Parts: sequence; C-alpha cells; structure tokens
Amino acid sequence: MDPSPDRTSSARFPTTHWSRVVAASGRATADDREALAELCRAYWYPLYAFIRRKGFQPDDAQDLTQAYFARLLQTAVLAAADPEKGRFRAFLRTDCGFFLADQRDRENALKRGGGVTPVSFDARDAEGRYQVESADLLTPDRLFDRAWALTLLDGVLDQLTREYADSGRAELFAQLKVVLADGPRSVSYARIATQLAMSEVAVQSAVQRVRRRYRNLVRERIAATLGDPSPAEVEDEIRALFSTLER
Repeated sequence: MDPSPDRTSSARFPTTHWSRVVAASGRATADDREALAELCRAYWYPLYAFIRRKGFQPDDAQDLTQAYFARLLQTAVLAAADPEKGRFRAFLRTDCGFFLADQRDRENALKRGGGVTPVSFDARDAEGRYQVESADLLTPDRLFDRAWALTLLDGVLDQLTREYADSGRAELFAQLKVVLADGPRSVSYARIATQLAMSEVAVQSAVQRVRRRYRNLVRERIAATLGDPSPAEVEDEIRALFSTLER
C-alpha cells in the first residue's frame, strides 16, 4: 500500500515548526541538539552560497559559514527571534547579512567562531554546487532563496524515497520520481506499466497518489518555516519557492 498522505514526517527540520528550533536554542537535551543540528544541515549550503555570492573566496566562505552557525547557536540570536515576524529563511538571510557586515577579516571570523564546527560538511561538494550556479543572474539574496528551495525539495524527495522503500515499493517510486521531477508526461504511463508489469490505469492512480503526497509534504515543510501559517500564507510561500527556481 502507498504511504498515507496524512502520515506525519519523521524529519525534525525543516519539517518541524521553526519556533521549536528557537525554543531549543541554549538548551542541552538530545532532542534539542538534534533539532539544531538539523537546522545547520538544512541551511548550510544556502548560507554558504549566499556568502560566496557576497564576494568571499571558498576558504573564507567556509570559515564564515561555520562561524555564523557557531554564533547563532551559542548566543541569544535564535532565542530572541520572533516566529510571528515572518519566514525563517528571511530571518536567517537577513541575520547572516548583519553578521557579514560586522566581519573585518578572516581572522575575526575564526575568532568569533571559537574553533567550533557546528556541523560537518563536504566543502568540495558545496563549492562544486556553487560553481554550477548562474554567474550573472542571481543576487546573493536570490541565490540563497534558490538554494533553500532546492534543499527543501530534495528533502521531500528523500522522504518519499524512504516512505516507498519502507512500504516495499522502492522500484515503483524509482519510476514515479521521473514524473515528479520532469512533469506528468515526461515518460509514458504505458512504458512504466510495461516495466513494472502493471496496468496503465494502476500507473495513473499511483502517479496521482505520489503527486498528492509530494504536494502535501511540500506544504508541510513550507508551513514549518513560517511563524503561524494560514493556508493563504503557505500557498504564497509555495509560489515564492517555485519562482526562485526560474532562471
């Protein structure tokens, strides 16, 4: 059976409401530390790309990103954040901009970071991703939002992959994922039906279910990054999310 569209996500962030991350700041329980670690992993590359586009070289951008997260997690910045005032991505982007304005050189950034590494990462992968970004069309703010959108959508696909694997339907999702990524008619239902020994009607139903689950997960993750989201606010943010992916 297909994963239920009402199933609660197991991922803590960004599917957890960002007020929980604010509440976790400064506390030391295992759950709080994991929520903050998930925050770092989810937003590390968007912030790295934002800093790189501000003109910093790769090594400096790496140090500054880590220093920013160290500052974020070790000070009262998160605790003072008000979820009612807007979107979490806008808060991080603006706060990081203030952080960069206070930096004078790499040594100060490292000193402020205190040698703490809040999250492990593959620097080569981050820089490799940055190198394929548009060199001319994206401002630092727009690049941050685009990287955030792609990270969020990648998280949705990862969760769907786990859900279908857990239900014993990994092969089915491997075929349906193409439909999600490239559009409903990117591959014929007849071809999928032949490969999976299913009827076209069954494939069409499976596509409808996975697309519905995909939309629900996107809404869930979007809502988690808003203060007290209304359906209209979620829809507005979804439109904003997909607009960032337009070149």
